Amino acid sequence: MEKIDEIMKIANYCLNCKTKPCTKGCPLGNNIPEFIKCIKEEKFDDAYDVLQETTVLSSICGRICPHSKQCEGNCVRGIKGNPVDIGLLESFVGDVNKEKNIELKEKLVNNKKVAIIGGGPSGLTAAAFLARSGCDVTIYEKEEKLGGILNYGIPDFRLDKKIINNTIDKVLILGIQVKSGYVLGKNISLEDLKKEYDAIYLAFGANNSCFMDVEGKNLDNVYGANELLKYNKHPDYKEKNVAIIGGGNVAIDIARTVKRLDAKSVNIIYRREEKQMPAEPKEIKDAKNEGVNFIHKANLVKIIGNSHVEKIELIKTQLVKKEGETREYPINIENSNYQIDMDYVIMAIGSKIDRELAIKNGLELDEKGYIKVDDNYKTNIDGVFAGGDLIGGKCTVAWASKAGRDAAKNIVQYLM
Repeated sequence: MEKIDEIMKIANYCLNCKTKPCTKGCPLGNNIPEFIKCIKEEKFDDAYDVLQETTVLSSICGRICPHSKQCEGNCVRGIKGNPVDIGLLESFVGDVNKEKNIELKEKLVNNKKVAIIGGGPSGLTAAAFLARSGCDVTIYEKEEKLGGILNYGIPDFRLDKKIINNTIDKVLILGIQVKSGYVLGKNISLEDLKKEYDAIYLAFGANNSCFMDVEGKNLDNVYGANELLKYNKHPDYKEKNVAIIGGGNVAIDIARTVKRLDAKSVNIIYRREEKQMPAEPKEIKDAKNEGVNFIHKANLVKIIGNSHVEKIELIKTQLVKKEGETREYPINIENSNYQIDMDYVIMAIGSKIDRELAIKNGLELDEKGYIKVDDNYKTNIDGVFAGGDLIGGKCTVAWASKAGRDAAKNIVQYLM
């Protein structure tokens, strides 16, 4: 009862703006004022139906989206006070309707087969919207479980696995087939899939950690955050000093994870100021409360040690504006180098796709090394589409889901 009272109080705080600035700030374009209006009227099923028009990941996005930079960051209430807690309302609607299945839409295409490579947020969303349109969908997934970064990247303390698996089950109930243990380039190929399927959607993500090109990067005890979070196989951090390089949510996730594994000190090193960190303010606050140390305006220039990490060398930075630009850029301050004792260095500065795999399968890449697609998510290969982190852009669950949904619509048009 207390939960419902809290939800109603938050919903009634919403002004239901006609201009819908919150919707404009949402990558998926969720009709936020409308679903909140349904909550106010205690029509929770209707609220769920409103969200289902644009997303199938309500319970998840409501919890892990960077709301302050998206929907809540555009909330009118936030101009003079606190924004509406849209994320909490969205996750509530998804949770309270956990027994309600995703509804089928008008079947626009029948007897058309689509293969999806990768069962993360983009692949799952594409699968759901394709199945709702009448397609026969099969997901090829290399891991044992679907979910991608949801199951193999985001720590349990930030996203409960029960919520992930319930969401996946609701997608699969649309009649989607799953084939686990399939890896593109090993036991499946685009050439073979094209013979069996009318269209293919690539959504296997950009899962390889990027590493700074600094001296000592190949020493023992230098790791990529993505790989550590994915497989949850960590070295012994007990009574050790750990440096995390980066300022996004992945950096925060790995820092909080390492702290839970009894590290002596966990230090996030970021070139800019805290207000410029890509990570959510709430996640930064939680990390601080858990004892994570933040070193701002510092850049890694060297990792020092004989065979393994012993120290790191940092250089102080200052923020300057380039002529004609409002954004500030970090510039190293000459002769401001200093060293810190360190036992582990974990890189959390971004991810990249498996370029060799893409090229071997005949896929054209753009200048940044991502799979090149047109405005309809089509690759250079007829009938093959791609989305999510594979094509670059903003690498969040919501943006990946948007790519999956929009690619599905374009695939349907292609099949028609």
